[in-house]
Amino acid sequence: MRKARTPHEGCGLSSGGAWRRAAAGFACALSCAFLIASMTLLTTGAALAQTSGATGDPFAPANKKKPSSFPKGSMFGKVNTNVDRSQPMRLQGDQLIYDKAGNRVIARGNVEIYYNNYILTADEVVYDQGAGTLTAVGNVTVKEPQGNVVHADRYTLTDDFRDGFVQSLSVVTQDQSRITAERAIRRNGNVNEFENGKFTPCKSDGNTPPLWCISAARIIHDADAATITYQDAYFEIYGQPVFYLPYFQSPDPSVKRKSGFLSPVYGNSSTLGYITGIPYYYALAPNADITVTPEYLSQQGLLFQGEWRHRLSNGQYTVKIAGIDQDANDLEGTVSDPDKYDGLRGSVETHGLFSLSSWWKFGWDAILESDDQFRRFYKLDSALVVDRVNQVYLTGQSDRNYFSAKLYQFGGLLTNDTPQAESSTHPIIDYNYVFADPVLGGELKWNTNALSFTQNDVATINPITGQTANSNVNRIVSELKWRRRFTDAIGITYTPFADVRGDLYQFDNFTNPESVVIDPATGTVASSSFVGSDTLARGVVDGGATVSYPWVANTASASHIVEPIGQIVVHQESVPQRQFPVLDAQSLIFDDTNLFNTSRFSGYDRIETGTTANVGVQYTFQAHDGGYARFLAGESFHLSGDNIYLNPGRDADGNFVYTPFSGLETDRSDYVLGVYLAPIDEFRIISQARFDQSSLDIRQTNIAAVSNYGPISAEVGYTYNADAFIPDAALPQSTVLISTPQQELLGQATLRLTDRWSVGGLARYDIDNGGLLYDSVLLKYADECFVLTASYIESNFNDGTIVPDQTFMLRFEFKHLGDFAAKTDVTNFDFGGDQRTN
Repeated sequence: MRKARTPHEGCGLSSGGAWRRAAAGFACALSCAFLIASMTLLTTGAALAQTSGATGDPFAPANKKKPSSFPKGSMFGKVNTNVDRSQPMRLQGDQLIYDKAGNRVIARGNVEIYYNNYILTADEVVYDQGAGTLTAVGNVTVKEPQGNVVHADRYTLTDDFRDGFVQSLSVVTQDQSRITAERAIRRNGNVNEFENGKFTPCKSDGNTPPLWCISAARIIHDADAATITYQDAYFEIYGQPVFYLPYFQSPDPSVKRKSGFLSPVYGNSSTLGYITGIPYYYALAPNADITVTPEYLSQQGLLFQGEWRHRLSNGQYTVKIAGIDQDANDLEGTVSDPDKYDGLRGSVETHGLFSLSSWWKFGWDAILESDDQFRRFYKLDSALVVDRVNQVYLTGQSDRNYFSAKLYQFGGLLTNDTPQAESSTHPIIDYNYVFADPVLGGELKWNTNALSFTQNDVATINPITGQTANSNVNRIVSELKWRRRFTDAIGITYTPFADVRGDLYQFDNFTNPESVVIDPATGTVASSSFVGSDTLARGVVDGGATVSYPWVANTASASHIVEPIGQIVVHQESVPQRQFPVLDAQSLIFDDTNLFNTSRFSGYDRIETGTTANVGVQYTFQAHDGGYARFLAGESFHLSGDNIYLNPGRDADGNFVYTPFSGLETDRSDYVLGVYLAPIDEFRIISQARFDQSSLDIRQTNIAAVSNYGPISAEVGYTYNADAFIPDAALPQSTVLISTPQQELLGQATLRLTDRWSVGGLARYDIDNGGLLYDSVLLKYADECFVLTASYIESNFNDGTIVPDQTFMLRFEFKHLGDFAAKTDVTNFDFGGDQRTN
């Protein structure tokens, strides 16, 4: 009959077995027991894959979006079995005895042995030449080549330091993890067996048990198989057993990738139901792997996910797929067309980046999906993602050249998006060249832009064919820009400039922006002019000069610079362009950053005309102790010619093609002010504001403050726009946008309570509607071996099947064992896991 072993001691100070059985019901262990239960399901893929994620390895498992909180380190390193026997063994001690009869050499007193990067010290070492073994006795310390340090009372090993037998063992690894055992045996150089062993990466003062540890009857580390096996083990917290593990195996953290199951997925959601699944990680080759994640959702069915990763010599790419056989009757929210969501739903996501040479790069980012709601409903994307942008790109850059060719596909994800939200460029090309030799003493640049664009415009009816049609635009723009800067004897700086530009447009099936007439009674489009096909050209020549005169004053504590700035820009008085479609010039923001630009539009489709004068004054303060402040205030004057910022025109739906309230629509613009403050390194403020030129009312402002002082880190942002555009609720049948004030507040802060505890929060607040758009609170504990993160997240977004959500998440990280994420709706307090939220 097999004799039962005596229970091994745990990680705490107590011994014997009675306390162990009593502590098994310890109340604080309940949550940890649920956590550790998942570990028994893991094989060699889990902890290994999570460790690789901490190093930025592109082949880290797909379901681990959050890297490990612990620094890279190896619990065990593989021992080099290729021992160079030509290397001498160097031995020294206080006394050396040659026992010819026993064929032994005995060294006593402060013995040191150096051999093949091993270092052994002991009180006494006996070298048995016949048996080929070394036996070290008393205060034995062995430092291995991979960084481990072994302490023992007695250590017997072969003379090549490969195999050995250790009593009263203690191992301190390179990352300060510890193993203690009553006895250990090393076989074949790379297999270590520890009897009645204990492992922990946590620090302990010797009187207090470590935060957590694994005590086992046997711990086997096989470096060749890259596995660590625990037999008859307990997982303990502060010396108290919380879960029994009859058999548990994890990968050797010194290896980055290995096939196996990953951390199980548990969870509960009001829309998805109970969630359960176990990802499996396939390490197919050193440069390729796959992660397969089947998940069962009690209210929706089986959601399948898979990710393929492949690294090549010059780059890498990934492909992720997700799919489910959907029953539309299971969906919540407002579904106007349930048949659209019935049946197979899914998505394909792919990313790639390749270096073609030292100058050229090629890549892509794309997501293809069955419908606009799928990825947000199943939490593959945030609910706040409202647009989809796919791209394929080729870029090249040298000292004086830049080339970019991009293919874009744009799509709106909201249920109220118009067909115009779907469009694509094929392609858009930019080329920039800076001439090496000065021209007229200045710098000359050549810029060229080419665009081919298609927009889904099903609201537009071709009057000739009577059919809906897509809108197409082909455009090429080429320009030369010259600049020169010089300073006269009294310090005035002059910067003359000149630009020459030519544009050629070909477009068809477009609504003429200046032909749209709005019915004031209904707010709908009363009439418009349709352009079947047309080709237009325009040429632009402008020039001018910027003059500044900085005044400098130095004091004992700081320097002050006051710099008046004036600029004259002369364009052609008028250029036919209002009938051109507007694609890349829809964003129009006038502030201090573009006060002295020759054009404030974001793209090429609209250009300034006439003569303008821009004036401003800049004040810069620089303290000798590091404090800094800069203020820039000014305005723009339209002196003559056509003001293109007035009457922007409308699209086929009646919406302005760009804002008519930019602050530049009058001959005298609004005032702009930029404030940049950094009184100390730990505190910064940036503010950009625009004030009405007649009443000085604020028309637009953005303020951001960042502080990192002591244990507090905080950011606050405030935005206000007096002329924001939102749909008019009084005209529900109209898509016309009405100008109305809009303001929003965003804040986040983190407080480090102690060296290990911190708390933080984030909130995005809609001031006009008086409600939170998004908020979260996070509590985190982190030490050298364990990380716990608890967070509450509330999202108040509602669109179709996407409904407001309240979520509580827990994330545990155990050094060398991996992590586990738990997620639950706050309303039911039913703990579960959803690692996609990491």
